[in-house]
Amino acid sequence: MSRSFLLGLALAGAVTPALAADSGSGMNPVAVTMFVAIVLVTLGITWWAARRASSADQFYAAGGQISGFQNGIALAGDMISAGALLGLAGLICASGFDGLIFAVGYATGLPFVVFLVAERLRKLGRYTVADVLATRLSETPIRIFTAVATLVIVMFYLIAQMVGAGQLIRLLFGLDYLYAQILVGALMICYVMFGGMVATTWVQIVKAVLLLGAGVAIALLVLASFGFDYNALVARAIAVHPKHEAIMMPQVYAGSVWQSLSLGMTLMLGTAGLPHVLMRFFTVPDARAARVSVFWAVMCQSGFFALIFVIGFGALAIVAGDPAYLDAKGAIRGGGNMATVHLSHALGGNTLMGLVSAVAFATILAVVAGLTLTGASAVSHDLYARILGRRTATERSEIRVSRLATVGLGLLSVVLGIAFQSQNVAYMISLAYAVSCSSTLPLLILALYWGGLTTRGAIAGGVTGLVGAVLLTVLGPPVWVKVLGNPAPIFPLDPPTIVTMPVAFLTAALVSILDRRRAPAASMPQAISA
Repeated sequence: MSRSFLLGLALAGAVTPALAADSGSGMNPVAVTMFVAIVLVTLGITWWAARRASSADQFYAAGGQISGFQNGIALAGDMISAGALLGLAGLICASGFDGLIFAVGYATGLPFVVFLVAERLRKLGRYTVADVLATRLSETPIRIFTAVATLVIVMFYLIAQMVGAGQLIRLLFGLDYLYAQILVGALMICYVMFGGMVATTWVQIVKAVLLLGAGVAIALLVLASFGFDYNALVARAIAVHPKHEAIMMPQVYAGSVWQSLSLGMTLMLGTAGLPHVLMRFFTVPDARAARVSVFWAVMCQSGFFALIFVIGFGALAIVAGDPAYLDAKGAIRGGGNMATVHLSHALGGNTLMGLVSAVAFATILAVVAGLTLTGASAVSHDLYARILGRRTATERSEIRVSRLATVGLGLLSVVLGIAFQSQNVAYMISLAYAVSCSSTLPLLILALYWGGLTTRGAIAGGVTGLVGAVLLTVLGPPVWVKVLGNPAPIFPLDPPTIVTMPVAFLTAALVSILDRRRAPAASMPQAISA
């Protein structure tokens, strides 16, 4: 059980000389010290948690013994990730009002979870979303589909975190982006393999507290720089930005009503279908604790996104107008995702920059650990234990498969993090939300509220939504243009939720109705009651 801590010490020890070797990189010694401290603290939590993860119930759901308050803070930690601290501030710095759209959308999404699915999930599920759906649909096909959908969503979300981590480490330490990705992947694998949900939860709690503290400190320092006059801050940001007053109005999403509606649907409803968020409701003892979890998560998340408004405009006002933080082309050094890091340096020098960088890295590690655990659970619990090895699987073999899946997901996330390194991390998270809205969310809503859903209908609707969301994302601006380099997208809407989500609902309903007409009335399933 001490293997995780010893491995972590080896990783931490290997990092410092590798960083120090690049003497010309302008490496921040404070950031390095805090970075190593964060790694050691979180690995210590993993070592402690490993002794409490001997059973499948403890490994996947912390034995259902996490309190509502603790789970709420951990859930907030899931939601205020690198996409918030780095990506959203970068979007606001670059696009003004367009970045605020993402902040408001993410902040309003979590309440939909409690209204639509949280309480019912806690009453019906055990470890994964598939456990809920399998209570009234045919187990084998629904678990296969749900596992595939979970892995797709997890990978999109993981890409965002890996990109943020790689850019952060490259900027701070001068490490090549490839080695930064490998380092994050190795630590992520270590946390999940040995600590399971207990370690993931407590790492999330620690990083949420650190992140909220860092956000408050930066926001207060920004406001202090302008005499605590928010109007003066915004006026300075408008003066610095090349588009001036135009940044206070919608730009990218102003030209198409359909695109704006699609983005709004994605941000507000996507949270209710994210497997790694829904999995947190299986860690609390009862439905009341699930409701308490969402209350505290919403309080923390909303407060943090309010701070992002100040931090984003602060980065624009202070960093974007300072040549010291710009490259030869006039863009923010290290990319827009690094706006918050540069802002912290401008406000508090190397000390604050080191603190913020270490907190940002802890944020990324915590989120990727939760994502990886969710993806590994889909493979080990839904595919292996419940289907492939139904008659032979034991708790020990199931946990072993989960750890092997963790290694596989870690390696794949490194590869994809390298492929998508130029993407904004907040934007990449919105793509995961789009897939969530079009695959797992329609099935959950129909299964929980409509007694007419059949297995064929669920699979048809889910596959249609999943394939449609991925295909239209590839054919749309994010991949077809920004990644593949084509001059124009084949599908214009980004994200495609306004098309794919209604199609998924409609397909599931139509196929279920046709299926019911062929089946005896006595065999019809009933809606899941609250």
